[in-house]
Parts: sequence; C-alpha cells; structure tokens
Amino acid sequence: MVLLEAFTPSTNPLGHQWASALVALIPIACMLITLGALRWKAYWAGLASWGLALIIAVTAYHMPVGMAVASSAEGFLYGLFPIGWILLAAIWMYQVTVISGRFDDLRRTFFLISDDPRVLGILIAFCFGGLLEALAGFGAPVAIAAAMLIAVGFGKLRAAVTALVANTVPVAFGAVGLPVLMAARTGGLEVSQVAPVTARICAILCLVVPFLMLGIMDGKQGIKQCWPFGLFVGVIFGAVKWVIAGTGLYNLTEIFAAVISVGLAMIFLRFWKPKGGAEAAERIGIPMDPALETEPVTKSEESGAKLTTGRILMALVPYILVIVIFGIAALPSVKALLAKADVKMAWPGLGDLLSTTGAANAHQTYTWQWLSTPGFLLMIVAILVGIIYKVSAKDLFGELLVNLKKMKFSLITIGLVVALAYVMGDSGQTLALGLFIAGAGAVYPFLAPILGWIGTYVTGSDTSANILFSGLQSGIGEQVGAAHALGLDGMRSLLVGSGAAGGVVGKMISPQSLTVAATAIGLAGGESTILRKVFKYSIILIVFMCIIAGLMSTPILSWLLP
Repeated sequence: MVLLEAFTPSTNPLGHQWASALVALIPIACMLITLGALRWKAYWAGLASWGLALIIAVTAYHMPVGMAVASSAEGFLYGLFPIGWILLAAIWMYQVTVISGRFDDLRRTFFLISDDPRVLGILIAFCFGGLLEALAGFGAPVAIAAAMLIAVGFGKLRAAVTALVANTVPVAFGAVGLPVLMAARTGGLEVSQVAPVTARICAILCLVVPFLMLGIMDGKQGIKQCWPFGLFVGVIFGAVKWVIAGTGLYNLTEIFAAVISVGLAMIFLRFWKPKGGAEAAERIGIPMDPALETEPVTKSEESGAKLTTGRILMALVPYILVIVIFGIAALPSVKALLAKADVKMAWPGLGDLLSTTGAANAHQTYTWQWLSTPGFLLMIVAILVGIIYKVSAKDLFGELLVNLKKMKFSLITIGLVVALAYVMGDSGQTLALGLFIAGAGAVYPFLAPILGWIGTYVTGSDTSANILFSGLQSGIGEQVGAAHALGLDGMRSLLVGSGAAGGVVGKMISPQSLTVAATAIGLAGGESTILRKVFKYSIILIVFMCIIAGLMSTPILSWLLP
C-alpha cells in the first residue's frame, strides 16, 4: 500500500505571485466564459472548469493526483448533501402547496397587503427573503422567494433575477450570524469588532438594492412610481442592521431587520399608495428572454371561494412553519441537540492534507449532517404541510421523487461547482488569487471587498469565503495599520469586516446560486441567461462597496467606523 505524502498548499508555486494568480484564475474564467458567453449548459461548464482546476492543482500547484481527486470527491458529495438536499427540500415544500390547491390563496393573500406587485416584490424577496436567509441560507431564500414571486404574477426569469439581487445584504448575517462570526474568529478578532463594520457597509447597500430591484421588476416606471417605498424599506432595513449588529444580539441582526421592516412597511402603506399597479401587474409577466421563457405567464383564475381569515391562515401555514421551526432550531439547546446526530468520518485520501499554515486541513474529516442541516428542517415543514393540507402520502412523497428526477442535472451542477471550490482551495489556488490582490499596498482598503466577492463566487458561501480570506485580511491590516490613522486594530477590523461584506454581492453570481434559482423557477439549464442578467448588478454593487470601504479608511468616511 502506497501512502500519500503530506501536502502543504503553496500559494506561489511559480515563483511570481502574479503568475501563480493568473494560472489560478483560469478555472474561474472558464466558468464565466462557458456559462455566460458561450451559453453552455451549467453542468458542462462546471465539468470543464473543475477539470481545469484539477489539472492546474496537479501540474502547477504540485498537489498529489490522489489528493486532488479525493478533495474533488468530497466537494461533490458536499454539493449533494447538504446543499442539494436543502434545495430539493425547499422545492418539495413549495410543490406540496401547489398540488394541494392552496397556492392561489397565497397569491390572493399577498394582494391584501398591496395590489402593486412591485411593492410585494420588495416585501417578499428583500424582507421575507432576508428572514429566510437569517434562519436558513444555503439557497433556500432564493428558491422560496422566487417561487412566491411567480405566484404574484412575475415572469419566471424576472422572479429569479429579482430574488438573486435581493439576496445580498442579508447574507453576511445569514444562518444566525455564522458568516460574520467565522470572519472574526479566522481573523483573530472579537465579533464586536467585525460585525458593526460589516453591517454598516451592508446598511449603505440597503439604500441601493431596493432601487435595483424596482428597475428589474418594472424598469424606469417602477423606480419612478415606487421609489418612496423602496427608500423607506431600505432605510429601515439598513438602520436596524446598523443598530443591532453593534449589540450582543448581532446574530439576530437580519431577523430584527426583516420583521421590523415588514411591520413598518405595512403601516407606511396605509398612508402612501403607489400609482400604476394595475399596469405594472401586466408588465411583470412579460418574459425577459422569450427564447427561454417559452410558456406564457397566465394569471391564476380567481377561486370562487371567499378569501376568509381561515383560508388566509391556511395559505400562510408553510411560511409560518418555516419561521417557527427554524426559529426553534436556532435556539442553542435545540441546535446542540440536533448536532448530536452528526456523524464525522475521516475522508479517504486526505489524511495528510494540510492547510497553508501546516495544520490539519478541515477537509480531512467529512460530517454527515443528518439533523442539523436546513434540509432536514424543510423536510419536516413539507411533511407537516402535507398533513395539514390533507395531501395523501402517495402524492406527498411522489412529488418528492418527481422533483428529484427533474433536478438531476441541477444536483450534478452543484456537486461539480463545490468540487471545483474544494480542489481550488485545497491546492492553494484560491489563496494565491487573494495574495495577489493583497499586494496592492496603500490602496488595498479599496480592494478588500473583492476578496470576499471572489471567495463567495468560487465557494458559493460567504462563510467559506470568510474562513478562506479573513486571516489574510487581518494580516494585511497588521502590516498597514500601525502607520495608519485608524491604528492596527481599526485597520484589521475594517479589512476583515469589508471582506465579509464583499461576499454578499458575490453570492448572486455564484454558479451554485444560479443553479438554485434556475431550478426553483422551473428553467433548469437557464443558468447562463440568469448570469448575464445579474452580472452587471454584481459589478455595480461590488464597485460601490469598494468605494465605501476604501473611503472608510480615509477621513472622508472614517467616522462611520464604530
């Protein structure tokens, strides 16, 4: 038996950081080009990009072939479980409401709040989606919000793009604050030093995202007619984030922001009514890409049954259950109880895989998250919804099998994308890119969010990006902070916090997120079209964020720092 030699990733195997970074950029460029420009199917783009990453890991970064394959295999499995399972469970829950006949009641219930679909788009995708991100994450908010927008009358592609752009500002504090917590820990800082910085950058972003959403939903007319509502929700959401993130309840930042924003928005709508809602209801159903959206949007026929309080409550049951069950699961005692069912195993072939510091790599061990994954909680919701809606067991579980068959290529895509992220991270390619950007010197604060953006694009997770780059961000802060007006701790907090914030706008273009969105709206294979629609918004937001973070390192905006 031949044992694999210990492997410590090199972040500069070619001797020149620019050259090592350029080679590491090839798989990322391949994904963008094949998916966005050449319009390949997502699974072929993922396969090609992973293949290039594997070759580069072995040839340029000198990773043993066995380790590269083992790392890829673990990443592929993680893409299927828990990530793919979470998506499948979310779609399953949604489909149960459809086959039960209750989904039309939900659409009619939304219109009790407002008859303007643009207002509902902000409430559903931005506010309720933010609540789902706070509780679950892992693609569930995009999947559920996109499906709900379709119920309101949105075209499929418009619903997906709206949900992806909305799923930005809540990401840094998603999954009950896990991303920002890991950023602080990896950077060697207290959460109280990092969370306020991240929240304040994202709070400023809240002033922009609702307007981008209005433009996506209804163009210039949407912005012109609904800007007061977009501004109101953005200000409230951002203000709550700003305040709560600076307290000991930082991990509940998005929950407070979402709930308070919805409550105050409903009061606001009592005193302000948008114009042009009826005309907008026609426009939002117009296909953004007729070649892809071949099936016309048809409005659901009004049910003859009166929309009583009982029917409204029944229509809201799935989402009430999501909030209640995820809220209970987030309690420390319950969370610990569910985690006891986790089973850890040593991953074959990675026993001698080390990190760049020489410590044991986290991927040496794989954890089977049987009960602690959001997929399990969504499964419970789906089953409970089926029972409450009196769906037969045959139809309930038959729908699960139907959706599993429909999603086979989507699941393969997610697996390949995560395999790509694993082999790039374990071989040193991702960190090589980060070190190259980090060499910018005095102007680096203007570029710090880009590391989070790249990391989240590659891994599909702001948490993973923070684990990957926050130590580097903190180290750069130590180098430039001593001679800077912010001081060492101030600069470290700024860079780690802005890196965590940058990841939120990389989420929308992550291949993993694109596949989730395409699958949720029933346009599997439409990832390339969705990427072309959302890419410009990601660029706009990351440039805006870089300017804000950079100016926070100068007297112009340094007063924004805690």
